[in-house]
Amino acid sequence: MPKTAVVTDTNSGMTSKEVEKMHVFVVPMPFYIGGETYYEGINLDQKQFYSMLEGDVSISTSQPSPESLMNVWDRVLTNYDELVYIPMSSGLSGSTQSAMMLSSDYDGRVQVVDNQRISVTQRQSVLDALFMIERGLNAAQIKEKLEETKLDASIYIMVETLKYLKKGGRVTPAAAAIGTALKVRPVLTIQGEKLDSFRLARTRKHGEAIMKDAVKTDAEERFGGMDPEKVLLAAAYSGTDTKLAEEWRKDVEKSFPGFRVHMDPLSLSVSCHIGPGSIALTVIRKFSL
Repeated sequence: MPKTAVVTDTNSGMTSKEVEKMHVFVVPMPFYIGGETYYEGINLDQKQFYSMLEGDVSISTSQPSPESLMNVWDRVLTNYDELVYIPMSSGLSGSTQSAMMLSSDYDGRVQVVDNQRISVTQRQSVLDALFMIERGLNAAQIKEKLEETKLDASIYIMVETLKYLKKGGRVTPAAAAIGTALKVRPVLTIQGEKLDSFRLARTRKHGEAIMKDAVKTDAEERFGGMDPEKVLLAAAYSGTDTKLAEEWRKDVEKSFPGFRVHMDPLSLSVSCHIGPGSIALTVIRKFSL
């Protein structure tokens, strides 16, 4: 049986302590900020990122360079026979396609998964890959299973301000002005490939209710039922207000008794488009072989 490693990128939200404990390897995502290159988890942390974002410093996302990605793979493959690479959704970045092209030089030892997830759902894919390794599946089999189940997850995000959606061109200045005047909060969704609009909320509580209803509907209509044996719930947030985030996590657990809700910061690649103060809720079908 081959010795198989799991590699992901920092969009998974996995902390250095987590990956060290699980023996997972992480590729840092690059950002161009104020004309300089920063790498998430190396010289860019959450506090620095939001300080610059709220200071209206120019921020743009990028993908790992071929050299930096292959350096990680080569280092991992000195101790492993093969690896599964789980990058962020191909609908949100070109990094998956680039990685697939680079993997052709590795004679099957590098399997790149296009399972169209990000943040807490991408993290769950990493955990599912580790589960499959424990049960003897090889890298090619793991890739196949993760791609088969890629749409077994939904993410809903409530945005606190329209400022960053306007800045990124995702809403027009006129629509942003009207939305700000009416004090509405957009609820966005990620269903596989793209970040799309879902509903408009009148208040924060209204937005929270919209997200809870949406994950309940998805669980019941798509994932086999709103049952801890069948689905997982996870929450996420953007910004540095961890108290507000923890209140949201506890509120979700209170609304769905029997569920233990994992929570992480939202991916910085998503956060740079939606800004701080956002909260998210996701439902994921439990993986099974």
